[in-house]
Amino acid sequence: MQEVGRLADYPEGSVTKVTVGDTDVVIVRTDASLTAFAATCPHAGAPLDEGALCGHRLVCPWHKATFDIDNGSVLEPPALDTLTPYSVRVEGDRVMVAPEPIRFETTPSQPTGHTVLILGSGAGGTAAAVFLREAGFAGRITMIGDESEQPYDRTALSKFVLADMDPSDVPPLRPETYWTDHQIERREAHIARVDVAARHVHLEDGTILPYDTAILATGAIAKVPPQQGATLSGVHTLRSRDDAARIVALAPEGSKAVVVGSSFIGLEAASALHERGVHVTVVSPETIPFARQFGPEIGAGMRRLHEANGTVFRLGAEVSIIEGTERVTAVSLKTGERLPADFVILGTGVRPATDFVAAVEQEDDGGIKVDATLLAADGFYVIGDAACFPFGTEHVRIEHWRVAQQHGRIAALNIAGTPARYDGVPFFWTYHFGKRFEYAGHPHGWDRIHIDGKLDDERFIALQIRDETVVGIVACQREQATARLIDRMRQPLPLSEAMEMLRLAKA
Repeated sequence: MQEVGRLADYPEGSVTKVTVGDTDVVIVRTDASLTAFAATCPHAGAPLDEGALCGHRLVCPWHKATFDIDNGSVLEPPALDTLTPYSVRVEGDRVMVAPEPIRFETTPSQPTGHTVLILGSGAGGTAAAVFLREAGFAGRITMIGDESEQPYDRTALSKFVLADMDPSDVPPLRPETYWTDHQIERREAHIARVDVAARHVHLEDGTILPYDTAILATGAIAKVPPQQGATLSGVHTLRSRDDAARIVALAPEGSKAVVVGSSFIGLEAASALHERGVHVTVVSPETIPFARQFGPEIGAGMRRLHEANGTVFRLGAEVSIIEGTERVTAVSLKTGERLPADFVILGTGVRPATDFVAAVEQEDDGGIKVDATLLAADGFYVIGDAACFPFGTEHVRIEHWRVAQQHGRIAALNIAGTPARYDGVPFFWTYHFGKRFEYAGHPHGWDRIHIDGKLDDERFIALQIRDETVVGIVACQREQATARLIDRMRQPLPLSEAMEMLRLAKA
């Protein structure tokens, strides 16, 4: 055991980084007890000492993965791995930590005949598979996906691959050996039909797979606008690693790109392409980017950030024709303006991938209504982009990567016999010119916005307020304070309390 200080060095409610041997460890103190874990989040390496301790929940500063500080277990993704624990004890008033992590013996569960089919191999499907095994489910798990490669972090495509990351370097969601080690079958196939009443999945090659329980995690399909020329070579959506690789091949320094739509993916792509020296013009019918989500003041600030870095906007404009014979050459607007283009990215929204689901009623937008356990019908769970789930007093459908993972964990726990309901706070992050913007909640309207900080400094927290209650948060470079606010928003958060939390965060 190595001494790492005195007990007084670790006040109640603290998360403190220390070095034990050659390893960084965080010491967590709460309720007069100490626990110790590896110092970085297993998801993306964020420093946990810069996170937030909320009761017995440790929240990662970057992407808001949440861990139980009693044992390090994952309470909310995007982390899929338990925190590595270290033995810690107090001798007199000296705090001692073992230099080697605690290793646990795992006892394989007895196999059962229950078969779970996970339809989709993205973030939600992967989380469902991981947490099924984590919760002790011993039945057969088969994950069906369109891509032969193992599941990977799709958020990197618009944020980093279009900037400077090699497509082959996009990190996998699980180590390559994980699937065989945990007896999870991965199958590359296209789904033709899901018969929920019969509990059968029909593949395009004619195979019929029976199941006891299925999890629909197929995500969404990019919408292609009806304009002439939208299917020309050089016109792309961005949903896969192959899509990103094709775009990068068209994006040498000095090339011209037109991004159609001021969506998150569209503007993330614009930001990333500037790293390659691409000249980017964004065309959108909206007059202010992100005004619906963030409000006009913050949306205008986002526009200024982009323009300061070279993005050209054509806002309040619509595409008339995408020009070209075989390849795109230009985009013509309804105003008559013509924008030369070496390639075009369509950031015009998505729709749920649910066309092949039979015997379950769908909403007008293709979503499928579920209860708080993510159950849509007997033996049939729906998660992620396709799930229309209870949130507050209504049902909503949220196209957030982390929400899909949260859903996957909830569905897995219920299948494994541990009752669970979705009661999380939706969280999303977007990346522009080296700045990470965070968005939490899902407000459909608010009375006003209180901004703490300066927008043009890209360091602020904005509280979206309705009836003196905080219903949403938009923030930039205030990760720890944001983590505390998000955790507190699990229950209605009065504005007065939120303001006090912000005051204390500055103290």
